[in-house]
Amino acid sequence: MRVRVFYHDKCFDGASAAALFSRFYRERIRGDVDFVYSGLLHRAGALFDESQFDGDENAIVDFKYSSSPRITWWFDHHESAFLSPDDAAHFEQEQSNRKFYDPAFKSCTSFIAMIAEQHFGFDPHPVSELVHWTDIVDGAMYDDAKSAVEMQAPAMKLTMAIEASTDRDFVRKLIPLLAYRPLADLLQEPFVAAILPPLLERHRRSIDILRDRTQETDGTIFFNITDLELEGYNKFIPYYLHPDSVYSVGVSKSAFRVKVSVGSNPWSRREPTVNLAKVCERYGGGGHARVGAISFEVTQGDAAHRAAQEIVEELRAAVRLQP
Repeated sequence: MRVRVFYHDKCFDGASAAALFSRFYRERIRGDVDFVYSGLLHRAGALFDESQFDGDENAIVDFKYSSSPRITWWFDHHESAFLSPDDAAHFEQEQSNRKFYDPAFKSCTSFIAMIAEQHFGFDPHPVSELVHWTDIVDGAMYDDAKSAVEMQAPAMKLTMAIEASTDRDFVRKLIPLLAYRPLADLLQEPFVAAILPPLLERHRRSIDILRDRTQETDGTIFFNITDLELEGYNKFIPYYLHPDSVYSVGVSKSAFRVKVSVGSNPWSRREPTVNLAKVCERYGGGGHARVGAISFEVTQGDAAHRAAQEIVEELRAAVRLQP
């Protein structure tokens, strides 16, 4: 039995969701199974290559919905989970009891744990550490920006490695371990320990770069780092540098996309009032109410910058209207 698991790549929750789904499936659905892991990234154009839906079963976790009949399992918690109204309607008619959605959950991992326990009798207690930290990481539930940026906890170091590693096999090697081993132990794995020192140094440099590049006006930070290979930066650095901010908008570039990241400060004294998922959806992106992103083709830097500037002006205007 071969099960292909598609997960949100470069994401701690995505990797953890794939790990927890695999443990649940092996314990409660079928034991004699081989898992194959495939990372998915938001990009301009088609998100899925349906020729890859080649498992005996195919699962998608922490990523947008596909109406393909080859997808037999789906879990997501993003507000922007559906690419089209037709996909949403397809999900509403789903009768398999294998596809689940709830945007109220902080992380997809905690959502899978709840569904697996309540619907299939899975025991979530052995994975409680993983569930706890995915809620903190994906829900930005840190005590303050300092703890989010200084990354003392093992989960934070693993998050950095997942988001910033250039080894395409790194996350696939990590997933089978996440749901079975203490997170601190994983830092000692040779393939993890080898990349942590250079990534920590890169992280320290990124703080200095963003200190120079970020500008805050009317509670909204803007920065453009498309001339640097820095897409995997820690998303809380802008709030660490500008603690009184409400929103941030950043433009970054990788080999396959230009990305506009839109977020809100979890520790702001002023409550964010704009649904950022809805803002990003207007440009073909999406996310959550408090954090979202838009992906453009790598050649569409000008379009990405225009979108970022429009969003910055919208958010600054919203802050100016707040009492």
